[in-house]
Amino acid sequence: MTDTNVTLDGVDRAIVQELQIDGRMPYTELSRRVGLSQAATRQRVNRLIDRGAMQVVAVTDPSTLGFDYPAMVGIAVDGDVIQVADALAEIEEVSYLVIAAGRFDILAEIVCSDADHLLRFVNDDIRPLQGVRDVELFNYLRLVKQTYTWGAR
Repeated sequence: MTDTNVTLDGVDRAIVQELQIDGRMPYTELSRRVGLSQAATRQRVNRLIDRGAMQVVAVTDPSTLGFDYPAMVGIAVDGDVIQVADALAEIEEVSYLVIAAGRFDILAEIVCSDADHLLRFVNDDIRPLQGVRDVELFNYLRLVKQTYTWGAR
């Protein structure tokens, strides 16, 4: 179950902040850092996860795994934008997908291994989707900042 609006207190924020630094931190260490017992800390972590306020996941660097062509794709749609977004969400190369307002109806972050992979992805997976009117690629030249710490603010 995911609550639509979760309010975090200071201890919850401290737990999130610590797990953002080290998601594998043992409860013994985490409880010491946030000032609760191990049992209370475990309860808090489980409640944050159950309510959908937090996930503990491994974050990889795609370039170290041979995926050297990340890009943002702007997609303009004629017709049912949700249908196009749902189809894109099923594609493995898509790592982040939003329906947006503005010049593009959909923004998708993708990760490809090389230029040929990127070309095949755009040509074979995006352009044939019914409703796709226009596709614009924004190739990443350098990742300057990527953070997930906004959840602990």
